[in-house]
Amino acid sequence: MGDSFHSSAKAIVTRGHGIASGKTSDSRFPEGTLALQVPVFRDLGLDLRDFFSGTLNLSIHPYSCRLGVPDHSFPQVKWTDSIPPENFSFYRCRIRLLGETDFVGALVYWPHPSTKPEFHQDPHVLEVLAPRIPGADYGKKMEVTADSNTLEFSL
Repeated sequence: MGDSFHSSAKAIVTRGHGIASGKTSDSRFPEGTLALQVPVFRDLGLDLRDFFSGTLNLSIHPYSCRLGVPDHSFPQVKWTDSIPPENFSFYRCRIRLLGETDFVGALVYWPHPSTKPEFHQDPHVLEVLAPRIPGADYGKKMEVTADSNTLEFSL
């Protein structure tokens, strides 16, 4: 990502539905949805094994985010027999806790709302896949940055 094309926003770590990680009990996905999806995405060419098996939910309010060109996009992914196939896109970004100097490579995980039957997100919340980040607890402030062709943040 070239520095002249970065777009960034401040964010707050917020609670998600807990379905991706398996924190919320759902008999269809006892280990979480990502546990079922990661092998499917790997077969499609995207290896997510280095990321935590859950999403980091980042509220960027009052910013808005325009999704641009995804780094990976997969139509009609059949990852379970419990729901119909879904479309997924992934957008490369970098995140860090405010006050830290180093960014961590991450991906915005975007199950397309048009094919996602349940667990819809607030439009100001980005679901992010990242390695485990010590200290990234609920209420913590973070920064998310990306190439503006991929994700563009605005007030």
